[in-house]
Amino acid sequence: MSKKKKIIILSCMIALLAVTAVFNFVFTTERVNQTEPVNAGSANYFAQYRSERLTTRNEELLQLDAIIESAQEDSPELADALAMKIELTENTEREMLLENLIKAYGFEDAVVIIGIDSDNVNVMAKSEELTTDDAIVIYTIISEEMAISPENVKIIPIS
Repeated sequence: MSKKKKIIILSCMIALLAVTAVFNFVFTTERVNQTEPVNAGSANYFAQYRSERLTTRNEELLQLDAIIESAQEDSPELADALAMKIELTENTEREMLLENLIKAYGFEDAVVIIGIDSDNVNVMAKSEELTTDDAIVIYTIISEEMAISPENVKIIPIS
């Protein structure tokens, strides 16, 4: 290939790259201006909380496993550790089930926290404005799945 053809091809490629950059800038600027501002903080909150909860639960399970391994058969420590491990596992399953049910009823995201030493259930639901009807839906889900009274349920809207 001659030197002249190489220069023409290289010039066309540079021109195409410049045109692509201009179109990219125009389309992304237009798109950003048209969309509503997104609150990335709440999305990060839910993901961060789940990550921290998973890490904490894994550490608790590891500690319980260590107690179970070191405890002698028929000891009260073994029975307590097994009971705590079962309760922790059941609470984790209930929390995930309730979070998915709340999302299925139209909420964008939710985090459920079931108290280990109490009957309290805290629900953090992603909602710009939590209406009375929304709260009733959440109360109904929690009370049906856990047979718990509404006064033990706290709903916290997070936008």
